[in-house]
Amino acid sequence: MTEILIKAEGLSVHFPIGGTIFGKQMLKAVDNVSIEIEKGSFFGLVGESGSGKTTLGRALLKAAPISGGNAHYTDGEVEYDLENVSKEQLRDYRKRAQLIFQDPYAALSPRMTVRDIIAEPLEVMGITSNRAETDERVREIAAKCRLNLEHLRRFPHAFSGGQRQRISIARALVSAPKFIVADESVAALDVSIQADVLNLLKQIQSEMGLTFMFISHDLSVVAHTCDHVAVMYLGRLVETAPTRKLFDGPRHPYTKALFSAIPSLDPDDRGKAQKLEGEIPSPTNQPTGCKFHTRCPHAIDICKTQEPTLEGDGTGHEVSCHRWKELMAAVPA
Repeated sequence: MTEILIKAEGLSVHFPIGGTIFGKQMLKAVDNVSIEIEKGSFFGLVGESGSGKTTLGRALLKAAPISGGNAHYTDGEVEYDLENVSKEQLRDYRKRAQLIFQDPYAALSPRMTVRDIIAEPLEVMGITSNRAETDERVREIAAKCRLNLEHLRRFPHAFSGGQRQRISIARALVSAPKFIVADESVAALDVSIQADVLNLLKQIQSEMGLTFMFISHDLSVVAHTCDHVAVMYLGRLVETAPTRKLFDGPRHPYTKALFSAIPSLDPDDRGKAQKLEGEIPSPTNQPTGCKFHTRCPHAIDICKTQEPTLEGDGTGHEVSCHRWKELMAAVPA
């Protein structure tokens, strides 16, 4: 039986951004999102910049305020309602859920050695009782992340981007977490280094039994790494499916547009990308009905007035579109 580590139902994250003559204006960064992340899985979250991916990840880490709905964490030892955790529970949850930041250059203190950077969570959380125990744990995690003893004595400026990201990964792993949110964690790296870091994450996941939420805008990276993928647009999930199913047959017009934008080496495929007209609407002034209808080439009247819900087909593939069945039937076999 599949174990669910993270479950969110109707999760919303809204930020007040000032007042108008009509009252306070709200930025709906995440709006009514429901997901389940299986224990031991590599869950991908994709979408354009501004779609709410990072905010959703931070909400599941209890690093962004939950405005509505609920989210639960269950790992067999504890169960936490992330909307209503006590200070003691939150301290424990910080050990179990960690974040790998996007920018390895900004994420590390330039005034601390690599040893001190990796050891800091152990000391702050009180996981180890003395320096010898801390050093042993730091060396163990550093070795898993392909960092040697000489690296531990240096400062971050002495390392390349890929090495710095491995330091960030080691810092996230040192508290022995169960759940990791990797927020665009390879976006700032060269392609060859990206592959190395991705392979490292997969290896660590297998060895430590971790569960990842991998946030990215690069579908080729997601295809290489993730077991299940959710597509996000303007704070809502528009499609979710096992990776192979999603890549074999995307159903939502937005997902299809993202897939068609993947560069191809085939000259005959060039110029066939489905262009998305216009920009993603403002989260403070969202369109009525389907959030994507202002940019969708298939939008009809119902799309402008009635918001669709995620509809599944019984195979784990869900899509939020009024016309997806009609559009799928119209595609030539």
